[in-house]
Amino acid sequence: MNFIMQKKLFIQSKTDNSKNESGIRLNKYLSDSGICSRREADRLIADGKVYVNGKKAEMGMRITSNDKVECNGKIASLEEDMVLLAFNKPAGIECTTDRSNPDNIIDYIKYPKKIFYVGRLDKNSTGLILMTNDGDLANKIAKAVNCHEKEYVVRVNKKITDDFLAKMANGVPILDTVTRKCSIKKTDDYTFNIILTQGLNRQIRRMCEALSYKVLDLHRIRVMNIRIGNLKTGNYRNINKTELDELLKNI
Repeated sequence: MNFIMQKKLFIQSKTDNSKNESGIRLNKYLSDSGICSRREADRLIADGKVYVNGKKAEMGMRITSNDKVECNGKIASLEEDMVLLAFNKPAGIECTTDRSNPDNIIDYIKYPKKIFYVGRLDKNSTGLILMTNDGDLANKIAKAVNCHEKEYVVRVNKKITDDFLAKMANGVPILDTVTRKCSIKKTDDYTFNIILTQGLNRQIRRMCEALSYKVLDLHRIRVMNIRIGNLKTGNYRNINKTELDELLKNI
């Protein structure tokens, strides 16, 4: 049985959304509707793909219950129920809501409600992705400043040395910064587990490359308290109440 938590319905009085502080910001509305994350909503608005009441939307607009919002030709409306799924992403599936991409994660899952991914895994990586229609929840989980843990199993192309482990743990210079200190443990000559509290672009792959290693397989097994467990590749499951309660306590 699906685990569903009731969301507060959005009810506002009619107003001029470009001048009045009633309603909610357009990017949050799109996020809460399950269309995309707030960041992607900002990009879609900037690209002219969002319309409010038939007119091209502007950044920062506020939306009320009387407004008609369209994104990429589809009507956006707020969901009454919150959905949160754990999905075991296969290699080759991309974390994008762009339906013109044949490998997009949304069409692969075919979930009956509008949902989007929380955080990313690159196309060649596998493992746990959280999927939701709740923008606020997604932002709190994914926001880098919150330092939420994500755990991975990584296999590399050559034997792991103590020097490699020490440098990975203490921070590696990539992307004009130094990665945060992290927990890392060798599990065999070519494989290690690593727990990160940040999410730089292709972080683990870049860290390894900076130390002259190449990642062969990268598999995420945990986000905060949510574990992938024995979930089969390509399948998803609903987050249970115990998991959700613990998650909400820590965001």
